Amino acid sequence: MKIITDHMDRWKTAGILLLVVATVGLINNDFLTWFFFGLVYLIAFYEATKLFDVTDTRIFLYAMLIWIIIGLYPHPSDILFFAMIVFAGSIAYWPKLEVKGFLPLLYPTAGMLFVWMLNLEYGMTSLIWMLIIVALTDVGAFFVGKSIGKRKFCETSPNKTLEGVYGGIVAGAIIGAIAGVLLLDISFLTALIISFIGSKVSIYGDLFESYLKRRAGVKDSGKLLPGHGGVLDRVDGYLFASIAIYILLQAFGI
Repeated sequence: MKIITDHMDRWKTAGILLLVVATVGLINNDFLTWFFFGLVYLIAFYEATKLFDVTDTRIFLYAMLIWIIIGLYPHPSDILFFAMIVFAGSIAYWPKLEVKGFLPLLYPTAGMLFVWMLNLEYGMTSLIWMLIIVALTDVGAFFVGKSIGKRKFCETSPNKTLEGVYGGIVAGAIIGAIAGVLLLDISFLTALIISFIGSKVSIYGDLFESYLKRRAGVKDSGKLLPGHGGVLDRVDGYLFASIAIYILLQAFGI
């Protein structure tokens, strides 16, 4: 199929990434999972500083400390607020620190904290479920958009079509709902609602990163992943979806 051969680098990289993620998931060791997500977080954090034009390298100390602490502290979401207080105090003490350094402490930090919280409270199966929802949304949007997409979704991401977005959400919601029933043993209706919202939110996660790249005047957040760009280009949907899925699981009392 031309749609596959024209994007061979993308599919090869996706296959390697899937193999790495599957290996981490099958081993399901807390330290390995923490280390793997920490590596993803720090690379995504670095790419985000470039998009936000944050030049002070001291901000990386906060990122590293945050991830070290969440591996030890049982309530990771608390760490985000504490880190922001510490950073605000640092700005007051060292006025040369950039106020925009706050931005990477929100994105991608908040999303990665919720990814870790899903793992802590709902186990590896919840991360697999999120992977299925977001990946199927992405793949569905790609194939539907390339095959029948005609209407532009929005100005921020001109390559996305409305048909592709609808196709991605349908794929992510339906297949995600089935996966939710099998993986988390929840009702189909509950799984469908969470999958639908998680799928839709992941679209806007991707859209937000597109907005940042357009504002920064770059095509990709990095060059680490052939056919995809940077790590942030690959995890943008998960950063938004993790927050939505975690909150919904809590809201449904799961």
